[in-house]
Amino acid sequence: MTVLINNITFDCGDARKLAEFWANLLGWQVFYDDDPEVLVTPHFPAHGATTLLFIPVPEGKTAKNRVHLDLEPTDVGRDAQVEQALALGATLVGDHRKEDGTGWVTLADPEGNEFCVERSTSERPAPGTKAWRLG
Repeated sequence: MTVLINNITFDCGDARKLAEFWANLLGWQVFYDDDPEVLVTPHFPAHGATTLLFIPVPEGKTAKNRVHLDLEPTDVGRDAQVEQALALGATLVGDHRKEDGTGWVTLADPEGNEFCVERSTSERPAPGTKAWRLG
């Protein structure tokens, strides 16, 4: 038996504001499907496509995420993606970049949800090399 991940859902205080942050960060589109719920997707919502769903709730975030997104930039490097996220309103949680270029950066969106930015494919060693296996 198999299933599709339909939505990755964020409980939040301001669904539209948080959806706009994620849409701008990912280069995706915002859809106001079932107001007050807001959907963010890379294209027009379609069956089988994983989307981000933002649902307003009255309580705020009180603890560290147990699940988070790891983002891999596709058209810029990791450092440029981190700078873009910060410019959009993210905050730095932890910088795990190393001098050899490995590592990641942990950020939080405007409502405190953690996510990580990893190296882009172009910044990684070629598959099959010793450096690739070491990360």
